[in-house]
Amino acid sequence: MSRIKLDTHTHCEASPDSRTPVAEQARAIREAGLDVVAATDHNTISGALRLREIADGFRVIVGEEITSRDGEIIGLFLEEEVPRDLSGEETIARIHGQGGLVVVPHPFSRNRLYHIRRDALDRLWPQIDAMEIFNAREAFAADNRRAAAYAEERGIPGLVGSDAHRPWEIGRAYLELDDFAGRDDFLDAVRTGTVHGRLAGAVSHLWTRWDRIRKWLAGDSRSPF
Repeated sequence: MSRIKLDTHTHCEASPDSRTPVAEQARAIREAGLDVVAATDHNTISGALRLREIADGFRVIVGEEITSRDGEIIGLFLEEEVPRDLSGEETIARIHGQGGLVVVPHPFSRNRLYHIRRDALDRLWPQIDAMEIFNAREAFAADNRRAAAYAEERGIPGLVGSDAHRPWEIGRAYLELDDFAGRDDFLDAVRTGTVHGRLAGAVSHLWTRWDRIRKWLAGDSRSPF
């Protein structure tokens, strides 16, 4: 069986904190040699649907990084947006209700305001399908190690995300795994995966804050903070 490269956490201009055009995102994905990418913009699937339409040389999983009341939760294999500001339980139910998979991104991050709260993670973990065990935007490598240990102790499949907001970040982290046909055999393939990645460094977050402010100044109604 062939091995492929998978990145399950990326952003484009559909997110309030990214100015990367979808066409530029697609070009960077091809240049990075990724085979499958999950497009996971904040609280929208519009960018993911556009990327899927123009994908050439790679496959796209439509996803969404959802701001729940318990912290950020990613839905994969979606066809409909999940509203923000629901409880963790309701967010998970909405994802599963359309046949999607539930992923917890960067669960122990010390450089993000909206990662899932520890009490919520301990409450919700039996309902999740996978956990991000390496995120290239973590400020501290130990936070990725904590996520990997938490997932391993509970038998949760581990995913890898560049969390790219700019083109140069795409390809910095990926999971090498057996190829899969779709949602039904995705998790089995993930369990065969090998983590590859390097941290993007603090500069990535500085650029993100700047991009958010520039979009807000240009008329984006979403707060830059």
